[in-house]
Amino acid sequence: MSKRSTPICVLASGGIDSAALLTRSLTAGGRVVPLFLRCGLSWEAAELSWLRRFLRAVWSPRLLPLRVLDVPLRSAYGAHWSLTGRRVPGAASADAAVYLPGRNVLLLTHAAILCAREGMTTIALGTLKGNPFGDATPRFFRDMAVCLSQALRCPIRVLAPLRRLTKPQLIRATPDVPWALTFSCLQPRGRRHCGRCNKCAERRRAFRAAGIPDPA
Repeated sequence: MSKRSTPICVLASGGIDSAALLTRSLTAGGRVVPLFLRCGLSWEAAELSWLRRFLRAVWSPRLLPLRVLDVPLRSAYGAHWSLTGRRVPGAASADAAVYLPGRNVLLLTHAAILCAREGMTTIALGTLKGNPFGDATPRFFRDMAVCLSQALRCPIRVLAPLRRLTKPQLIRATPDVPWALTFSCLQPRGRRHCGRCNKCAERRRAFRAAGIPDPA
């Protein structure tokens, strides 16, 4: 398979960051494989439902079918709030409160295995400027690419093309995203935002700072 025809694997959650990344990747002209990891987190059913709607709205011949990998975290996370839905970080909580241990390690490892099996070499994720966690730094992504390439005996690139942008900057810079079909909530009410959790508050602040009404 030629490098030009090789799709890029984009980690997709249905939120603002990955929606913008998917849109930008398609606009760039390459083929895109969206990948969702289902780990048993309490908001994933709503998240995946909105992601499927979003993908239908941005359909292109270059957008390949959504891949969903099941990676249960119950045994590793135990009674973590992300699984139980109890004591979910509220609107006033700090960013550090929503840390999911080893999240990017998990995402990149499973994405890389899929890539190695199917002849893909590039993984992209929507990490933004100001992400405070150790598994979201340029050095981490470089080191992960080296480790994954060595372990899988094939070249793996890890890209974070949005890492110089804040969320408000991203919203302003990507106006063609159907924001109404994005979803950012830790404690959904059915398929709707709760309006009270850390992620709902972050979303409100981002659209307000961008000067754009949030259609969701």
